[in-house]
Amino acid sequence: MNIQYCKRCVFPETKPDLFFNEQGVCSACIAADEKNNNIDWVKRKNDFFEIIEHYKSKNDVGYDCIIPVSGGKDSTYQAYFMKYVCGFNPICVCFETTYITDLGQRNLDNISKMGMDVIHFKKNHEVYKKMVVENFKRVGDEMWPNHIGIFTIPVMFAVAMNIPLIIWGENPQQEYGGPSLESVKNRILNRQWLEEFGGLLGNRIQDMIGIQGITKKELTPYFYPSDEDINRVGVTGIFLGHYFFWDARKQLEIVKKYGFSVKEDGPIEGTYTNYENLDERLVGLHDYLKYVKYGFGRATDHACIDIRNGRLTREQGVKLIKEYDGKYPFYGVAEFIKYSGLSKQEIDCVIDSFTNPAIFIQNPDGSFKKDSNGNLVKKFDVQ
Repeated sequence: MNIQYCKRCVFPETKPDLFFNEQGVCSACIAADEKNNNIDWVKRKNDFFEIIEHYKSKNDVGYDCIIPVSGGKDSTYQAYFMKYVCGFNPICVCFETTYITDLGQRNLDNISKMGMDVIHFKKNHEVYKKMVVENFKRVGDEMWPNHIGIFTIPVMFAVAMNIPLIIWGENPQQEYGGPSLESVKNRILNRQWLEEFGGLLGNRIQDMIGIQGITKKELTPYFYPSDEDINRVGVTGIFLGHYFFWDARKQLEIVKKYGFSVKEDGPIEGTYTNYENLDERLVGLHDYLKYVKYGFGRATDHACIDIRNGRLTREQGVKLIKEYDGKYPFYGVAEFIKYSGLSKQEIDCVIDSFTNPAIFIQNPDGSFKKDSNGNLVKKFDVQ
């Protein structure tokens, strides 16, 4: 079996919403070319400051913008940038993650120590957990309700507090590739963006009504505010990464000076880096579910970014991918057993149900072939 890989980075053709040009270069690398060579960053910077000046509060008391935060490096950088570079008085809004790590909690607490107010939205645990288990089984994504909450809650507070400007971080289509160049150039995050690119996997929040007795009213935090409310306040969400060259590694060094901590005892499960997805105990399982569906994991994402930014050669990236991608997430599964109450056998059964038989070798009895460490065996190797 032959799989096409990008000739510059190592993204495979199995990645959703990715396309290749006639030279075999993927849309993420094409977007990187645009980012590196054809964007007038000075003009965009000037555009940004012109836009935010329009929204800055003219009152002595009040907030100038909302920063959606998780306590991760990107949102910490967004908060730092608006506070210390732009001179704004932001209010940070965090939608509680599924199962936070101790390090993630410390990094979230650190944002307030940086000199900003933080609203930590503590969700209805019972309703959220029902959706976690349901969507783990239904679409193979235990973080599904989190994908919605992180986008709806900041907008909800923007409406409630009459703060129109929301500053998001990177444009994922810019950094990881999108279905078209137009999606890459998108600078606004709104309801349409959430429904098209928010990772909802064909589900809508309305589909959760009635799941184990969940009522529509209990799903209030997950409904995007009405167009009437958004237009009344004039809510506008913009990507900081559209106006400033986005380089997570360089930004990491800045936020570390403001108290942000990385994982000192080794990389995150599923990749070779120690600075991303630090807040969530289930991230290894989450990334593994992507791997079984599409044949690539988080290590591929990170290697491709490092290749595009000139920090790795393609050969070095391939080596790291072979070492870290696709390893069974023992830690993530153990934490999910504690969180969900499901047994390992039940979890493995769900994982197998989403494992792609076109990518992974099966035994004569239909089960998936695994090596001595419990890892799936691909039909092809990373090239």
